[in-house]
Amino acid sequence: MRGGELLRQPSTAELARAAGIGTGPVPGLTYDVAIIGAGPAGLAAAVYGASEGLSTALVDTLAVGGQIGTTSRIENYLGFPVGVSGEEFAERAYIQVLRFGASIVLPATATGLSGDSTARVIHLDAGDDLTARSVIIATGVTYRTIDAAGVDRFGGRGVYYSPVAGHDQIRPADPVVIVGGGNSAGQAAIWLAGRGHHVTIVIRGADLAESMSHYLTERVTSRADIDIRHHSVVRGVDGSQRLERVEIEDTTTRTRDTVPAAALFVLIGAEPHTEWLAGSVLLDDGGYVITGPGLSPDTRHQSPWTGRHHDPYLLETSAPGVFAAGDVRSGSVKRAAAAVGEGSIAVRFVSEHLGRRAGFAAPAPGTRQPG
Repeated sequence: MRGGELLRQPSTAELARAAGIGTGPVPGLTYDVAIIGAGPAGLAAAVYGASEGLSTALVDTLAVGGQIGTTSRIENYLGFPVGVSGEEFAERAYIQVLRFGASIVLPATATGLSGDSTARVIHLDAGDDLTARSVIIATGVTYRTIDAAGVDRFGGRGVYYSPVAGHDQIRPADPVVIVGGGNSAGQAAIWLAGRGHHVTIVIRGADLAESMSHYLTERVTSRADIDIRHHSVVRGVDGSQRLERVEIEDTTTRTRDTVPAAALFVLIGAEPHTEWLAGSVLLDDGGYVITGPGLSPDTRHQSPWTGRHHDPYLLETSAPGVFAAGDVRSGSVKRAAAAVGEGSIAVRFVSEHLGRRAGFAAPAPGTRQPG
C-alpha cells in the first residue's frame, strides 16, 4: 500500500480500510437498530429507521444493492412505468440512506450474533463488534452455481452470475446461454436479446410458466432470437482464453450438443446467508429465518420470551428484538417490492420493541401523558 504498509492475505474489510474506502462501526456506540444486509429490504429499513430518528447502522459484505443491484432491468416495480436498472435503484436508495444520516458499515461480514433483548452484539469479520438494541436481518441470499466441467475456469471470463456484470465483456452480436427459468432469467434474456444477442435458455423443467411470471413468459416465447431448451442441463463449457462454447444435454434423450456462446449466465436462484446465525435464531430446513406466525404457538411462554405480554411480531424471530426481512425470511415473497415493504414494516416493529412511536422515546413508568 502507499506509505509502505504491507498486507498479507488481508480480508476484504482490511484491504478496503487500508485503501481508505469503507468504514467500521463507531466505537462505544450502541445503536438503536443494526441492519445486516444492504439489499432492498435492508436499504428500506435503513431509510425508515433513520428518518424516524433511530440511530441506525447498515452493514454489508461488499456494497449496497444486493441482488437487485445486478438486475439488468426491473419493469414491474410500482412507480417506474418504463422500468429501472437495478444499479440505479440501489444508488437512489443509497443516497436516501445517507441523506437521513444512517451509518454505513462496509465492507463487513457478520460472523455471529450474541447478547440479549437489551443489547445485541453483532460480531464482524474484521474483529469489530457492533452493539445495538435491536437487529434486522436482511442478508438475502447467495447465488447458486452449476456442476459443469470448466465453470470454475471461466469465472469472470465468460461465466457470470449477473447479466450486467457480463454484458460489458462481450460483443453486441455474440450468442449467449442462460441457465434458469425464473424472473431474473427472463428479464436477462429479453434485455440481452434486445441488445443484439441470440439467447439460448436452458431449463430442467417442461415449461417456463412453472417459475416465471406470465408477462415475462409471453415476451420470452414470442421472440425469434430466444431459444428455449426444455428438459436440459449444461454439462460443460470450453474455449481458449475466454468462453467460446457450451455443451448442453437433453435429460430425456441423453443426447448432447454444443452451441457457440461468448457468455454463460447462471441465474438459478440462491441460498440464504444465515450460517452466522446458527444457534442464535430458529431457521427452517432450507436455512431461512423463521418469524412470527411460523414460530411455535407457545413461543411466548418459553425462554427467552417468558414474561413478555405479546406474541412475536410478524417479522420477529425466536430472539426478542431480532427481526428478519426480505428474501432471507422463511416464507417471504421473493420480489423486490415485498422486500422493501418488509424492511419498512420491520422498523415499525423495532419501534414497538424499543417502546417508541415515530422516533419519540416512550415515557418513563408513571409519567402522565397529555390528552
